[in-house]
Amino acid sequence: MKKVKIGIIKEGKVPVDKRVPLTPKKCEEAIQEFPDAEVIVQPSDVRCFTDEEYAELGIPLQQDLRDCDVLMGVKEVPVDQLIPNKTYFFFSHTIKKQPHNAKLLRAVLDKNITLIDYELLTNAQGQRVVAFGRYAGIVGAYNGILTYGKKWNLFDLKPAYLCHEMEDMQEEYFKVKLPPIKIAVTGGGRVAGGAMEVLDKMGIRKVSVFDYLYKQFSEPVYAQLHSGDYNNRPDVEVWDSPDFYAHPELYQSTFRKFTKVTDLLMACAYWDPRAPKLFSEEDTRQPDFKIDTIADITCDVDGSIPTTKRSTTIPDPAFDYNPETGELEPAFSRKENITVMAVDNLPCELPRNASRDFGRNIIDYVFPQFFNNDEGGMLERATIARNGELTKRYRYLKEYAEAAAV
Repeated sequence: MKKVKIGIIKEGKVPVDKRVPLTPKKCEEAIQEFPDAEVIVQPSDVRCFTDEEYAELGIPLQQDLRDCDVLMGVKEVPVDQLIPNKTYFFFSHTIKKQPHNAKLLRAVLDKNITLIDYELLTNAQGQRVVAFGRYAGIVGAYNGILTYGKKWNLFDLKPAYLCHEMEDMQEEYFKVKLPPIKIAVTGGGRVAGGAMEVLDKMGIRKVSVFDYLYKQFSEPVYAQLHSGDYNNRPDVEVWDSPDFYAHPELYQSTFRKFTKVTDLLMACAYWDPRAPKLFSEEDTRQPDFKIDTIADITCDVDGSIPTTKRSTTIPDPAFDYNPETGELEPAFSRKENITVMAVDNLPCELPRNASRDFGRNIIDYVFPQFFNNDEGGMLERATIARNGELTKRYRYLKEYAEAAAV
């Protein structure tokens, strides 16, 4: 069996990302479980795990990674740091033709790089196998509660990024004392799951969608809303999920009924640009529009949440949307404003925990493919480029990449 030498690269993107694909303990575990795998780590002063933590477990540190077969990072690799003729794993953010990464894809082709994108790694059922979604949900829900508490001067929580680990963040939960508000969580995937984990641990009760809409409570409650709860197709009576995902443009939003009873919205649902937005800016001006705080955890700018006109940063996570003017103002400017939390890199706030989870998935799902000849084709499906060309599945990116040629 062929040996595989894997290099963990230093993150080069600015602003820096502290996460890692494999923590020191996960490197050790990978080597034990796969004797034909060798793992080395490029030294870095920005990682949430120090070089010393790797060295203590006997993981070699090496600046030059040109002798590696596979290079693994997290975020996009700066063009000048790409090593030709290598196989790379990272989140490339190119498959939706993101304008800022066209040059990256062009460089990948020019340098004869095999690019495998984590976002595209799926099992036979088409479900993603490695993702940071759970931690986006965990941090996003925490930030949402923090923002609501700050807006109404109820309590002050320590920001997640100032907590060393998730356990430190959970110590803050006891400060949360909420009035009988209603919290809506959209989505059914990893992100929504992470958000609900936090609400459950804070002791906030989950109720049915019917009760959420029509009953009053003497305590804070939340409901999980799926696509069928707030979209319908005018010409079809029965909800059909596959039809919605195939033809979202034929649907209209019925979310308006939730805006009349919701105080805090946590948006965790994947949104297709062809699908309707949850509500309109005009809706926010209606007297019965009750939502005053939004945690846009999916953070699609000008996406499902029309008040998300820009993303925010970890140190400065929120802004106010003024419904009267449609303009953005500093967070907590006026109680009548809608306060929006729209951090677009939430898992970075708990990088150690998020990296452990991610590494678990890499070892369970990706490493076996290196040694079983990619049985089931998982790596093949996620390969965007090889031998200086786009693979068949991703040829639709040809013009996008060519347009970036200098």
